[in-house]
Amino acid sequence: MSTQKTVAKAAGLMMAAILLSRVLGLVREMVISHKFGQGALVDAYGAAFNLPDLLYFFLSSGALSSAFIPVFVEYLHTNRERDAWRIFSAVGCLMAIGLVGAVVLTEIFAHPLVALVAPGFRHDPEMLQRTVFLTRIVLPAQLFFFLGGLMMATLEARQRFTARALGPVIYNVGIIFGAVVLSRYIRTDQGISALCWGAVGGAFAGNVLLSYFSLRRAGYQFIPNLNLRHPGVVQVGKLALPVMLGLSLPQIDVIINRSFASLLQDGSIAALNYGNRLMQVPLGVFAQAAAVAFFPTLAAHAAARRMTDLRSSLNLAIRGIFFLTIPASVFMMVLATPIIRAVYQSGEYKAADALVASPALLFYCAGIFAWGGQAIISRGFYALQDTLTVIIVGSIMTAIFIPLNYVLKDAMGVGGLALATSIAATLHMFALMFLLRKRIGGLGSKRLAVSTGKILLSSAALAAVCWAAKSAIAQTTDITTRSGAAKVVFASMPAGLVVYLIMMWLLRSEEMSFFGSMLKAQLGKRTVGEAEIAEEAEAGAMLE
Repeated sequence: MSTQKTVAKAAGLMMAAILLSRVLGLVREMVISHKFGQGALVDAYGAAFNLPDLLYFFLSSGALSSAFIPVFVEYLHTNRERDAWRIFSAVGCLMAIGLVGAVVLTEIFAHPLVALVAPGFRHDPEMLQRTVFLTRIVLPAQLFFFLGGLMMATLEARQRFTARALGPVIYNVGIIFGAVVLSRYIRTDQGISALCWGAVGGAFAGNVLLSYFSLRRAGYQFIPNLNLRHPGVVQVGKLALPVMLGLSLPQIDVIINRSFASLLQDGSIAALNYGNRLMQVPLGVFAQAAAVAFFPTLAAHAAARRMTDLRSSLNLAIRGIFFLTIPASVFMMVLATPIIRAVYQSGEYKAADALVASPALLFYCAGIFAWGGQAIISRGFYALQDTLTVIIVGSIMTAIFIPLNYVLKDAMGVGGLALATSIAATLHMFALMFLLRKRIGGLGSKRLAVSTGKILLSSAALAAVCWAAKSAIAQTTDITTRSGAAKVVFASMPAGLVVYLIMMWLLRSEEMSFFGSMLKAQLGKRTVGEAEIAEEAEAGAMLE
């Protein structure tokens, strides 16, 4: 009961916090689109994050946390807390030194490196120089992300998720502050550089400061050392190194998309970013929240060799993510253009811009369920302290993803780049699911198939209702305006949701029961009932 209660409360907290973060992220993009539109200036701002993001993924990505948490949990559970903090300190010191050196070198060689990751800018010296300038501002933020990420991983190992939940919120506030306030005083490159300074400030406050004060309350110990021979440090290195050296799809898909988009017309990078930001709302709120909340529990089951519990938890997590993400995907695909217009169409963002960005949103959303599924399945491997399998599969999918971008870019433009992402993500999820099923003796495939069938049927009903609502409103309202598009979205959303839930209730969906319990646990009304826990345990014992 304590495990289910912990997961329910953690998932509820993460969903609420990530929802706030994603809403602020949308506000951020709305401010940027209103102020700067969807042109070359916003392309340079988007491309400025390519090098910093690559640096983060190679040297200090979230995979370091995925490697660190199982080891840290193992030491805590075996009453070796002092050693656990030695591992934390050694990893922190080593990676901080390496990352500072990497940031300095990247600052020096930013010009040729930016030309490499944004090939379309090579023939536009002004665009290339602007992107280099913005890149150099953003680069130091990667050190803050690393330090904060390591501290957050330590907190998560102790089932403390507040810092992880609020960090992105503060980061988004920093960028919004840059757009609204700093841009009045920083006029370099028409004020777009103020966004980068806001990002750096938000990264420091949301990752370093917040995590440090949270960790102090948790009673942390910092023991400066570079003891690379400590068995725990060696273990973290073995788990993290393959991920840092690999080109795994979940880490670099957006960077590859941006690189290919730089070869298209002005505004293509901005259009991809705007579509991706909207797609990230349901993905972050549902999938990422569940993945972060479930991971410490999965790690604990794996450390104690409770394989039946591990299979049951993974099955429940995957079903829950499909229950939430598939209808969200369908809703956003059916109403892609009205959603783009309702969110962004104001100020410098014109009606024609929405027609460029909506295919990106449509095809990005087709892969939300796959991104959500692989987020959970990959953590199943991490809980087993196996990062090599994940990075090998991810690297193979990246090798498929790159030529897909090349082919679909020419055939479909911006929409083709987004479609390539969704195709690769789907292949990635199924490959990981097949391998994990072999590894742990089953994932409850029949139960997953039945559940997914119910979800797809209910989502089809949702799509029909949303399409009908859009068609009816179009008869009396100009839905190419922002107000008309908003009317379509806000009329379709509750109608589609009600139909979806009714269908799932009629089909006797098990996921509705757990989701309701999670919400009630978060609101403090009650914990997950004994009958529900017993049902999950019994079902878990019957998994393949």
